Amino acid sequence: MFERKTIAVVIPAYNEEALLPDTLTGIPAFVDRVYVVDDASRDATVARAQAAATDDPRIAVIAHARNQGVGAAIVTGYHRAVQERMDVTCVMGADNQMDPADLEHLVAPVARGQADYAKANRLFTGQAWELIPRYRYLGNAALSLLTKIASGYWHVADSQSGYTAVSLQMLEQIELDRLYPRYGFPNDMLVHLNVWNARVRDVRSRPIYGVGERSGIRLRKVVPKISWLLVKGFLWRMREKYVIRDFHPLVFFYGLGFVMTVAGLALGITEVVLRVMGNKVSAGTVVLVALLLIFGSQFTLFAMWFDTESNRELR
Repeated sequence: MFERKTIAVVIPAYNEEALLPDTLTGIPAFVDRVYVVDDASRDATVARAQAAATDDPRIAVIAHARNQGVGAAIVTGYHRAVQERMDVTCVMGADNQMDPADLEHLVAPVARGQADYAKANRLFTGQAWELIPRYRYLGNAALSLLTKIASGYWHVADSQSGYTAVSLQMLEQIELDRLYPRYGFPNDMLVHLNVWNARVRDVRSRPIYGVGERSGIRLRKVVPKISWLLVKGFLWRMREKYVIRDFHPLVFFYGLGFVMTVAGLALGITEVVLRVMGNKVSAGTVVLVALLLIFGSQFTLFAMWFDTESNRELR
């Protein structure tokens, strides 16, 4: 227990027979329950987890019959934690890339009622640029920016970090089975948390690489897929939070900003094509394009500012 609160750790695992034992060995003593959720691994991950469970009664092994994705594995662990009424539930990767020493810092604000959700941020430290592979750092930075817009949590960075802690009350509110089941799970989780006005806090964490981990992530496939997920999540959040639950005029600003920007770009491209083909372009058309782009950007920035202000207390 941690300050009289029960603590659980969910460990989603897929083909992690090599690093899972070290991950389980590092779990701090204050953790009450450990749920290893195997996502239909093809190696000895389940056997390694079961062997560890014989020595540590805190460990429970849950196996998926078919591969469903890391998000689905986490949700399985969340459901088990809710059933067992764990006050704080954390998520750690099975690849030993999350420093167990940081777990207490994640748990503390949630256990003390200072936050509903805490997540590790590896970008706080100056070592991030040197330790994290460059292509992953840049991909993370791009997705973090998109996640800020989609989720409304402008103070949160390192959106791809899966090292998190969440309160029992928040797990009971969120529709867990609606969360994205694969790699974009942390991003989608933030979008859903914002709809429920969850207080989210970033916690400094040390990035760990070069411990034998194997990444199956292909950024050229993942970034477009998660970007589209965030577009849909943004539109869903606008509807749920600012139209259905409590109307806010920022939806008009976002809508006008989008329409004017798209219209300005379309008209501008059309005029450039016509000019290249030898047609004359009137000064009035050029002014109209400029006005559409200027007003479109201003409306969008105003909407972002309204969104930031409305979520300022969720820190």
